[in-house]
Amino acid sequence: MPIAHKDVEEALENGSPTFDLPSSSYNASNDVTITHRVLRKIDWRLMPIMFITYNFNFIDKTILSSAAVFGLRTDTHLVGQQYSWVSSIFYFGYLLWTYPTTIVIQRLPVGRYVSVNTIIWGLIVACTALCTNFGSLIIVRFLLGMVESTTTPAFVYITSTWYTREEIPFRTGTWFAGNSFGGFVASVLAYAIGKIESPIAAWRWLFIIFGVATGLWGIIMLFTLPDGVESSRFLDEEEKKHVLAQVSQAGTGRTNRTTSTWKSEQVVECLIDPKTWAFFGISVCTQIPNSGTQNFGNLVLEGFGFTNLQTTLVGIPSSFISFFTILITGWFAGKYSNITCYLIVLVVLAPVAGSALIYSTKVNNGVKLFAYYLLATGPGALPLSMSLMTTNYKGVTKKMTMTAIIFLAYCTGNIAGPQFFKTSEAPTYTTAFRSIMICYALVLVEALGLRLYLSWMNEKRQIKLLENGITVEANEPDKDTTDWQSYDMLYRL
Repeated sequence: MPIAHKDVEEALENGSPTFDLPSSSYNASNDVTITHRVLRKIDWRLMPIMFITYNFNFIDKTILSSAAVFGLRTDTHLVGQQYSWVSSIFYFGYLLWTYPTTIVIQRLPVGRYVSVNTIIWGLIVACTALCTNFGSLIIVRFLLGMVESTTTPAFVYITSTWYTREEIPFRTGTWFAGNSFGGFVASVLAYAIGKIESPIAAWRWLFIIFGVATGLWGIIMLFTLPDGVESSRFLDEEEKKHVLAQVSQAGTGRTNRTTSTWKSEQVVECLIDPKTWAFFGISVCTQIPNSGTQNFGNLVLEGFGFTNLQTTLVGIPSSFISFFTILITGWFAGKYSNITCYLIVLVVLAPVAGSALIYSTKVNNGVKLFAYYLLATGPGALPLSMSLMTTNYKGVTKKMTMTAIIFLAYCTGNIAGPQFFKTSEAPTYTTAFRSIMICYALVLVEALGLRLYLSWMNEKRQIKLLENGITVEANEPDKDTTDWQSYDMLYRL
């Protein structure tokens, strides 16, 4: 069934991200009522689970910063750059398991796989309380990185299999916002735990309490997080059919046993795709600042003149700024298909200014605290980049390869970040804040360059569609085509 010339002209005028193609078997867009009802049911099932899991994901990575000011460095006899390596080693474990886990995600029931990983990571966090030296900390942090490496790629995969391209950005922002809300929860509870008078050090209680809570949450996930659309128990057969048709027609491709077969040619295509390396660069340059401030944030605030307990409370505004930045920009990215790169630029402008102020030694601590809060919009760049990546890649193997690549970049940035915080420069950490300023400035350039490339690709595709007589074949749900093979698909910007 051909698409009318008028439809293409309207698409070219309006900058529409894709053409709505007909389906030979089922037209999911015919019934607006069922679309809204099913979307609401999916949101209420998936979003709370993913949001809460991401709370724990962030908390269990970053309570190290609170533990540091509660005596961890002294009790475990850390000297020199050893604390920086305890921070970085987490991402060596993450790096090791990132690519294998993207393959496993396709082949195992994803809901149960993520749930078991969550239970194991909770146990590892709790075991951190038993550490007495640098060697034991290195081992548990490395293992923690391995098990936590599954969560985000799995959530990217789940989001792409349940939602359309228009729905993905806001949903990605919603569950990713659990990161920042987790920062708020961690700060409040760390303050309360820090007041515990016990023979067991407060930093050990941090790991025990959060580790047990994570493990218990993993057990709840085991019974509530579905493995996929077909096996879900909260949708009836008509609703499942509707979701599969929606994702096939307006998503990034249907995922089933046929399409999930690993294809080496899609791996190669992903590696030679220029936009892959733009996303890689954005991920590296956002995570160098992010990892440093996550692990050294409380130490930086201590350098502003606050006590160890006060630093846990002073950091709360940063969590709220990040939380609302991620939610609001995610909503705009979903509503307006061609502004995501501009939103990335917008969220990194404040951190460029903030890091420049902190880097300057001529301002007082009050100004530096304000500048520290400016850094809090920076974490909004990664979920925007992830959602843009998810909506612009087709082909199951290509998507999962890209997911692995972006998290390899994520690990690289997080490994490097703490190393810029030199113990000899405490409490000002001038090298660190200079590198943060440079990294966010590079993100600005990379985002604008990515937008130019995607716009150029869209123009080429529009011309090709016009030259081919504006005829595009109907979607084939079980055919695993990539975005390079889908000329009807225009990239979101």
